[in-house]
Amino acid sequence: MPAKIISGKEVAASIREELKERAARLKEKGIVPGLGVILVGEDPASVSYVTAKAKGAEEVGIFEETVHLPADSSEEEIIKTVDRLNQDPRFHGVLVQLPLPKWVNPDKVINFISPEKDVDGFHPINVGKLLRGEPCPLPCTPYGVQQMLVRSGYSPEGKHVVICGRSNIVGKPLAALLIQKKPGANATVTICHTGTRDLKRHTLQADILVAAMGAPKAITADMVREGCVVIDVGVNRVPDPNSPKGFRLVGDCDFEAIKEKAEAITPVPGGVGPMTVTMLLMNTIEAAERTLQG
Repeated sequence: MPAKIISGKEVAASIREELKERAARLKEKGIVPGLGVILVGEDPASVSYVTAKAKGAEEVGIFEETVHLPADSSEEEIIKTVDRLNQDPRFHGVLVQLPLPKWVNPDKVINFISPEKDVDGFHPINVGKLLRGEPCPLPCTPYGVQQMLVRSGYSPEGKHVVICGRSNIVGKPLAALLIQKKPGANATVTICHTGTRDLKRHTLQADILVAAMGAPKAITADMVREGCVVIDVGVNRVPDPNSPKGFRLVGDCDFEAIKEKAEAITPVPGGVGPMTVTMLLMNTIEAAERTLQG
């Protein structure tokens, strides 16, 4: 029987309805959740991402403002802009859209964001809090993966989760999130990477397999056991002469073959992608809610 398709669009839509209610309750108390975004230059992908974030913010009732800086902006100019948004009480969340110009150190810029307003969850203080299990803004893609699993009836609790990929954006923080002694986590986690010997031996042990390697069809059907739940985080462009753009988007998994073995699987596109922006909105709402707690 073909796998159940876990639709990120549907899960994200459900969460956004909840966020609308939470934003409305904040407004009743005189607080309008605010998100400040810094966009440097005209990179088409970055412009597209920022547009999606602005649209999502408007949808759920978040005040959003994008500060568009010239492509030749200096590191100092970007940091000054971050500082201005840090100090502005209208904004509960601040993010800098990556990538930045090659002469700018992205870590230095991100580290300048106030940890309380770091809605991407990238600040070292928040990374440390995540590992310790303390309340903090959670990195959006891992947070989205967790929410997809829980809300689709595939909680990681007590399961063996195998994560293929050790990036600072997905693999490492997802592992830190899922090992916590908390509801929706409490998993046994294995991280595999380019230095892992006999990758297949590990993936075949997974109750939940997360592919975040950045390579099309890196995970093939023979690497997945029957009944596994597969979360495909990868987004890759592959040539497609039948597409008007000349390419199509695929994940890191051989979707057509794996869906015949897995219990459930996420598609690409339409899987994890919609969740990432939605969790950014959730982090912004949660940051605004924390202001009520003093």
